[in-house]
Amino acid sequence: MSDIRISDVSVGYGATTVLDRVDLSVRAGSTTAVLGGSGSGKTTLLRVIAGFLRPTSGQVEIAGRTVAGNGTWVPPERRGVGYVRQEGGLFPHLSVAGNIAFGLPWPRRRHRNRVLELLDLVELPAHLADRRPDQLSGGQQQRVALARALAPGPDLVLLDEPFSSLDTALRSSTREATSRALRATGATSILVTHDQGEALSFADEVAILRGGTFRQVAAPRVIYGEPVDALVAAFLGDAVLLPGTASAGAVHCVLGDLPVRGFVTHGDVEVMLRPEQIVLTAPGAGQLDAVVRSVAYFGHDAVVELDLEAEVAVGEPPHGVRARVAGAQPPSAGERVGLAVVGPARVYPAR
Repeated sequence: MSDIRISDVSVGYGATTVLDRVDLSVRAGSTTAVLGGSGSGKTTLLRVIAGFLRPTSGQVEIAGRTVAGNGTWVPPERRGVGYVRQEGGLFPHLSVAGNIAFGLPWPRRRHRNRVLELLDLVELPAHLADRRPDQLSGGQQQRVALARALAPGPDLVLLDEPFSSLDTALRSSTREATSRALRATGATSILVTHDQGEALSFADEVAILRGGTFRQVAAPRVIYGEPVDALVAAFLGDAVLLPGTASAGAVHCVLGDLPVRGFVTHGDVEVMLRPEQIVLTAPGAGQLDAVVRSVAYFGHDAVVELDLEAEVAVGEPPHGVRARVAGAQPPSAGERVGLAVVGPARVYPAR
């Protein structure tokens, strides 16, 4: 197991800066998910760590050994890094066993027992060893790619959106099998993804990459419940953002006087709640009454857009209050409901 340390790393293509003096530390044996939008620099970061791309400045350390920076450059094949690409990248002319064995040192490539051990590790049956990649499902191909990456016992495994091309059910089962395999080997890993749920459920820490820099790095519960600013809050999950006024450890907004999590400044602020903090009740039984404007139904849950009656009465424009409710019995558009806020709000300086 190896610690990974990225210090003050910058990368640019011509006049365009992709990574701007980024810092990231990954604990040995842990998984960090790097989450960001298209063009944020996620894959560029992996390519720098793997050794496919030289940083213009900064330093990369793997297991206490400098592999890039300070006049040092260690080529990819000597870094002890496994790399799993989005499309898997299996060799079509080799069998499953041949693909996995390709990741082993040459003297060990004939040892079929190691191949079978790796198939078991990624939860694939032994009889698939002699099949070609085109005879496997997408999820099976990704597990074979992971087995190939794990074959030589790397210090670090890099996963570049390996589940994004799979359908929902297959993505979930493949992700869970991958997580179990990585933990079984004790490998340190970095997952690049644009899927928020994937990042939160897969990783020990989540790193939000935006504009070439890390905005926040924290455990999933912290980064979801205590985002560092309103932009991170809106990027990572759904966020209800409302104008408010803070004073004496509380905040006042259209939803009433709310307790606040964390330090509160006085004056104008932006109030952040997650939609699941807004609970629907019978009319008159909550803190406020509202009318359901629309319902987006997702099966397991639904997101309900609400018009507050107090705002409607005085002709104020709606503030975009949303509640997340169980999908079993969502309300209907036009229905009158009560609402209550559960838990503290998060506040940020007004923009």
